Formats: sequence, C-alpha cells, structure tokens
Amino acid sequence: MPLYRLDPRFPELFPDPLRSNGDGPACFGGDLSPERLFAAYRLGFFPWFAEGEPILWWHPNPRFVLFPGDLKVSKSMRPYFNQQKYRVTYDRQFQRVMEECRELYRPGQWGSWITDELIDGYVGLHALGIAHSVEVYEGEELVGGLYGLALGKVFFGESMFFKRPNASKFGFISLVRRLGERGYRLIDCQQETRHLKSLGGRAIPRAQFVEQLALIGEEETERGAWG
Repeated sequence: MPLYRLDPRFPELFPDPLRSNGDGPACFGGDLSPERLFAAYRLGFFPWFAEGEPILWWHPNPRFVLFPGDLKVSKSMRPYFNQQKYRVTYDRQFQRVMEECRELYRPGQWGSWITDELIDGYVGLHALGIAHSVEVYEGEELVGGLYGLALGKVFFGESMFFKRPNASKFGFISLVRRLGERGYRLIDCQQETRHLKSLGGRAIPRAQFVEQLALIGEEETERGAWG
C-alpha cells in the first residue's frame, strides 16, 4: 500500500482511510496544529511517532474500540467504587495530564511520542472545547488520568497514566459511564491491550469503524469544559 505524504499547505487534507495501510503508518508529514488534528480524528487518523522522527499518522485495521454498553467492571474494581477510593474530575488539569502521560514509563518504550509540539496541538483543541481530560485524585493528590477528543458521539481515547493501583482504570470506567449516560456510541481505543480488553473492548473491521465515524456529521459535538 502507498505511504501518503501530507501537504503542509492544506491541514484538512488526508487520504481515503479505506485505502490506508493497516499494519503500518498510513501517511506522514504535515504538522500537529489543532486544525490538522481535528481533520485527522474526524477520519480516524491519529499521530504516533518517536521524538526526532517524521510525524507518522496511523489508521489500524482492525480497530480496537469499546461500546459503552459492553463495559465490564471486574469484582476487584467494585470496592474502589463502593468505597469511593478515588475522586474524578474533568477538564481541570488538561496539560498536566498530558505531561504525566508523557512521563509514565512503559516497558519496551524508549522515550515518548508526546512531544512539546503534540501537547501544544492538543492544548489548542482543549481550548476549542474538543479535547478533554479525566483527573483522578486520592485526597488532593493527582494519581491518575487520561485524555482524548470528543467528536459527535464518539470519544477518541489517547493516553492514560497512574501513580496508584488501578487509578487509571478507575478514571476510564468513570469516563465510560459518563459517556454512556450522554448517549455516546463508541470509544476509540486505537489498538488492543490486555487492560482494555478486560474492560470490554474488542476489535472491529476498519470499514465498520469508518461507518461509525460517518455518523459524526449528523451529531452535535459536546463542546466546552466538562463539569
């Protein structure tokens, strides 16, 4: 499959996702401006690359997703909610959540794809009311969180971090419940992990994922800070 090069002059232009490579990057180049990030997610592309490398845009096939109604909460997690071990807020510390995600050590990963330029782009989307963060506190200490984008009734999850046991899972479950209450249809998890699979995530064909994204144009995006 061809590897498309993005035109830096036109941030809204991306290739047809159904013609993209499913195993490797779908295209490269461009920038990480809020305008380009918005256009990318609207079609299902997301950036993932190492520091110092060209910007790579991915569109995996199959796509790992979670339908809110499929959420699974394990018996081991239930006491965390029954006892309200952690406290969850939204959109209070967006940039700090991104920075904490960047600092989290992941086995087998050297460095992070969350560059300063990437943070600037997502902070711009947050200012537009499109990108959102979930903060998890133990007392007054930030111990976990995650961030992503909301377009129509689809939430595109990006990254999460934790400093206490199951803090990120607590935040994710709280988010999924919130999204379900507000009629969200789909949560994009990008690629399969054991953690997300245990919560009810599953892989769907790219064509089905693209069909889900096509409905965004008919839906109202929940813009602004989430209380």
